Amino acid sequence: MTGGVRVIGVAADAASGGDPTAPVQAALVAAGVPVEGRVLVDDEEAAIERALGPEAPLAVVVAGPGGSAGETVRRVLARLSGTRLVLNERMLAALEASYRRHDRPLPRRAERLALLPQGATPWPGDEGEPAWAVDTPRGAFAVVPRGTPSAALSAQLINFARSLVGARGVVTRTLRTAGVSLGDVEDRLAEWLGREGDVAVSTVPADGEVWVRLRARGTTVEAATAALDAVESRVTAALGDDWYGRDGETLEQVVGHKLRARGLTVATAESCTGGLVGHRLTNVAGSSAWFERGVIVYSNRAKQELLGVPEDVLKAHGAVSAPCAEAMARGICAAAQTPCGVAITGIAGPDGGTPQKPVGTVFIGVAVAGKVTARRFRFSGDRAAVKWQSAQMALDMLRRRLGGP
Repeated sequence: MTGGVRVIGVAADAASGGDPTAPVQAALVAAGVPVEGRVLVDDEEAAIERALGPEAPLAVVVAGPGGSAGETVRRVLARLSGTRLVLNERMLAALEASYRRHDRPLPRRAERLALLPQGATPWPGDEGEPAWAVDTPRGAFAVVPRGTPSAALSAQLINFARSLVGARGVVTRTLRTAGVSLGDVEDRLAEWLGREGDVAVSTVPADGEVWVRLRARGTTVEAATAALDAVESRVTAALGDDWYGRDGETLEQVVGHKLRARGLTVATAESCTGGLVGHRLTNVAGSSAWFERGVIVYSNRAKQELLGVPEDVLKAHGAVSAPCAEAMARGICAAAQTPCGVAITGIAGPDGGTPQKPVGTVFIGVAVAGKVTARRFRFSGDRAAVKWQSAQMALDMLRRRLGGP
């Protein structure tokens, strides 16, 4: 990678108007941060991706989250980071606070501004649009709104830039966890979070997961890597079984690796998720070696006919229940003749909830080698969020049941 910061301005018509990169460059140069160059590009995905293409420790994109330019930048950076655009709760809270300062509620159409690449970190604090940053395999990116940056934003940007270009060697790593809350992760990592040193440790909520980001600096890449490895071993020990992978590893990839290593196969039976677990598993290259089949059993009739769920279970407990999830898991294993089965049944909303089983109530059953367990969850968010979290926890339950590395 090259050693300086690149500043990229995005505009609907790059040929007209002033240069929005100038105030950001001036703030960085005044603080002694080397700026390698700056460029202005049109609000067009291919043009933005080309401008972001050369690897560098940091590229600052001047666009802000609002408007078409902001939306285009978010899509491009999600693609570069290999992640999805997801609702970022911290960005949503910052936007709501910004509107409250003007005695206005956040418009529903403005909620899309809180969609960021998974793992992105907002920088709230200013009254306007919050800036945000994301690490990718091609370097780090910070997205800031147009205009002269405030003192608070300048300080955040300068500190972020210095952490990346202030040493000859910079190494980053992301540890992924599932099935654990942000608060629990932060409690376990209290001795590292917010501390000065060669290795900075931070946490990032990431749509059903919590990521732990380690950034090491050293006189060389080798020195930074050695420092990072030493801290990583202690951090992973603190995270225990809740830690499942590094950097770009996904839950479905880890589950596939475990199934292949153990010579096992899996089948899925899904109701409220509509095949999402099967979709994620079959997105993994080579999944035909360990994924046997999946069925979508939306109605009670389908659960009975395809999985053999007993009628008395449905009458006594309902389709959204632990006994039904267990029966579905047993049924799909029997039908597919697989040692492993995953079953999901729940209420994704926005309607269909009751006081006893409100929207977001989901039961997940997992069978491994004849032993079946089921858990009840209560997920928040809209229909898509409930479906994603349900698939996430189903994969995590199977991962834990398979055990080992």
